[in-house]
Amino acid sequence: MGTNSPPRREPLARGPHEVYFKNLSKQKQKEVMEKNGNNHKLRVCVATCNRADYSKLAPIMFGIKAEPQFFELDVVVLGSHLIDDYGNTYRMIEQDDFDIHTRLHTIVRGEDEAAMVESVGLALVKLPDVLNRLKPDIMIVHGDRFDALALATSAALMNIRILHIEGDDVKTRDYIVALQHPVTTDIKHSIKMFELTLDALISFNKRTLVLFPNVDAGSKEMVRVMRKKGIEHHPNFRAVKHVPFDQFIQLVAHAGCMIGNSSCGVREVGAFGTPVINLGTRQTGRETGENVLHVRDADTQDKILHALQLQFGKQYPCSKIYGDGNAVPRILKFLKSIDLKEPLQKKFCFPPVKDNISQDIDHILETQSALAVDLGGTNLRVAIVSMKGEIVKKYTQLNPKTYEDRLELILKMCVEAASEAVNVNCRILGVGISTGGRVNPREGIVLHSTKLIQEWSSVDLRTPVSDALHLPVWVDNDGNCAALAERKFGHGKGIENFVTLITGTGIGGGIVHQHELIHGSSFCAAELGHIVVSLDGPECLCGSQGCIEAYASGIALQREAKKLHDEDLLLVEGMSMKKEEVVSAAHLIQAAKLGNTKADSILRTAGTALGLGVVNILHTMNPSLVILSGVLASHYVNAVKDVINRQALSSVKTVDVVVSNLADPALLGAASLVLDYTTRRIY
Repeated sequence: MGTNSPPRREPLARGPHEVYFKNLSKQKQKEVMEKNGNNHKLRVCVATCNRADYSKLAPIMFGIKAEPQFFELDVVVLGSHLIDDYGNTYRMIEQDDFDIHTRLHTIVRGEDEAAMVESVGLALVKLPDVLNRLKPDIMIVHGDRFDALALATSAALMNIRILHIEGDDVKTRDYIVALQHPVTTDIKHSIKMFELTLDALISFNKRTLVLFPNVDAGSKEMVRVMRKKGIEHHPNFRAVKHVPFDQFIQLVAHAGCMIGNSSCGVREVGAFGTPVINLGTRQTGRETGENVLHVRDADTQDKILHALQLQFGKQYPCSKIYGDGNAVPRILKFLKSIDLKEPLQKKFCFPPVKDNISQDIDHILETQSALAVDLGGTNLRVAIVSMKGEIVKKYTQLNPKTYEDRLELILKMCVEAASEAVNVNCRILGVGISTGGRVNPREGIVLHSTKLIQEWSSVDLRTPVSDALHLPVWVDNDGNCAALAERKFGHGKGIENFVTLITGTGIGGGIVHQHELIHGSSFCAAELGHIVVSLDGPECLCGSQGCIEAYASGIALQREAKKLHDEDLLLVEGMSMKKEEVVSAAHLIQAAKLGNTKADSILRTAGTALGLGVVNILHTMNPSLVILSGVLASHYVNAVKDVINRQALSSVKTVDVVVSNLADPALLGAASLVLDYTTRRIY
């Protein structure tokens, strides 16, 4: 967090911008210059008022300077650049090898509303002489602060074209960057928020870089609050008046969190995926990325402290809502397109605005929840699942046989559950879908399914569900979801390497290695049910022979139970079946418990097959934990342990084998797809 002297900023002539413009044909360059008459160079005045707007204007200035055949650059410096208390930041401009044509002292000290008005008036008095002397074809102004207002007003009234812009890619995350300014429309409240922020940061006890506020009214009072709380002498804090932009960007890019109300938090920081806590109302109305958590108001430090606990150390997807790094080429291209012969007329260019997907702390304090969808061979289930793994509400329907009916029912049940979430004070963060078959989780597509779910191949689940609910959607294989459920809520919590085996209608599973789920190169990892344990074993639904699933799945046990029943060898004393009752695996298990030796032999063979499969997994992945999940898990656990003791290498015999304690791993796993992502951002 040091602030060493920055290296000299290199002009953009050595970057991609020069390449972009050199790719313009000489003929095109000639056409542009001829359009403006007699090869007239465009005289561009860039006016910069403070360190923040210079950081946005500097790349454009470099681009203009790199093309002298097109442009003449005049730099006007005013505002807080020239104030010692704010670091005399005009030196940054000189260090970047720009000639400053005019320095205007326009700030009336006082840092209150009246001083801001007087500063605007002083700038309006001084600027006309400068503009008359420079006679620019166009003035570039950044932002919407009071000093920019004076610039834009002067240029507009003197019929000078204005290019008004707002705002490019430059991992310890163990520190916080705090940057908070006074809100001129409610100074008293913003100072109170700043005081609460400092209290929360002191309580949070992380290394923090605090930047002094800007020159707006109320800044003196905020500095007094900093000094009253001893921030400048606190061992966890470093308070600075100015950090060069190059260093500042590096600091926020690698920070564990940024907190405050600076526009940088809602704009530039999103490009790095750094978590941001936006305080108060200063940025209200601006589009923000999902990395931004809003604390609109606070009476105590608790709400801000809670936001710090939620945000610190996360890594969000990088956002491009405020640009893709190509702003300078676009601006210069626009400048070259200006026809000076056209009459002056104000024009507005608005980029498309996307839905705001950021979060608000008041919403967070509701029960953060997920919609979980479980697509089984028999039933289709949807549930509201809280962050703690509580199933708040559950809906169950028979799984339709056709694709159209199934998708229609999924959407209907999800819409109903999402509506009910409001009534039970749950905030739905997204939808997680667990389904049988091979799934591409990156695209949310079921590539192909098991024979248990018909008409379920090459199915895009993410798009229709997301479109209907306006929520993010995650999709994965049911075995992988079971592993995620264990990682978040079950025996796998905090375990670096473990394997989950589902023992139900089929046999599936998921592998967690170094805390992360393994999908494989073609999304076929952890098809544990199809580990072959016998070359001449029974036929499996996959078409092969001797798979674990062919021995130990519910379907396999049902098949063997039917054989015994057809030979009148299933029922023993204490058992009875109705004439129309379908023979199931449950009957086989009941018979074995009541002393049926043939049924018991079938179960022991199934347990041995499963155990051999687990031994193969131990020898391949070397997990520290094996979790047996599903309705048959408790019947197999002892058999699996026995096989490990007999067959496994001594170095892996110490593995723990446990039965899952989760009541509904399928739904919890589907919910984990959402909850893991929204809390960790690395799934």
